[in-house]
Amino acid sequence: MTNAHDAYLESRILSADPIELVRLATQACAAAVRDARRHLAAKDIAARSRSISRACSILMELFGSLDFQRGGEISPRLAALYEYMHRRLLEANRDQADAPLAEVLGLLATLSEAWDGIRPQTAQPAPRAANPWASAPADIPSLALSA
Repeated sequence: MTNAHDAYLESRILSADPIELVRLATQACAAAVRDARRHLAAKDIAARSRSISRACSILMELFGSLDFQRGGEISPRLAALYEYMHRRLLEANRDQADAPLAEVLGLLATLSEAWDGIRPQTAQPAPRAANPWASAPADIPSLALSA
């Protein structure tokens, strides 16, 4: 089952546009945070730490993918959000606390909704060429059939 899921995910990643890649990364980060919460509740310290580390790594990848030259005002805002979530994850790991994990999960859900609202700009279809048979050119008189 895992191999089929991995193959599907790999195919999805390889065919994804940049916005879809961000969506996938955000979903993976949220999954890691959910896992961390589950491991925290089970008192599995090692697994909790691994899940938080995975979420932190994903956030750093998202941070690294920001284009500050072309990103306008959104890039610095996303950078600040990614850094804040990273800091909260580290606090959750240090303090073995659920509240920062829950906060990060909520932020990721909001961020995911925002990315879901963005559709990649697709090329608009070229305007259809005028049908040359739809009307007679002005220099050719139309034929009228008489009864």
